[in-house]
Amino acid sequence: MVGKFETNKDLVQELTTSGAQRVGNIAALITGTVAGVAREIGEFITDAIEMKEAAAAARRDAAAAEPAYDATDDEVRAPEQPVTEAEIVDETGVVSPKPVPEQH
Repeated sequence: MVGKFETNKDLVQELTTSGAQRVGNIAALITGTVAGVAREIGEFITDAIEMKEAAAAARRDAAAAEPAYDATDDEVRAPEQPVTEAEIVDETGVVSPKPVPEQH
């Protein structure tokens, strides 16, 4: 027959083993979760960096597509004819249509 001391020792041993396994399982869950969160944050930051680089490349492409404009003294001068000398058209009056002659 097993004595009281040995029974208590077996109980403590089983509780300790079970507790250690539970703590280990919880630690593994926490470790996996922390690793997953860190991975997601890293991927988010990578996406942000790639978007920033893509926007910068798009700006460079747009700037390269536009011809550089350098005004010279010849290009910056007054027009030969002032704009005020244009023909003035009066569009305020309503023109009635002329009657069409009857055809027989």
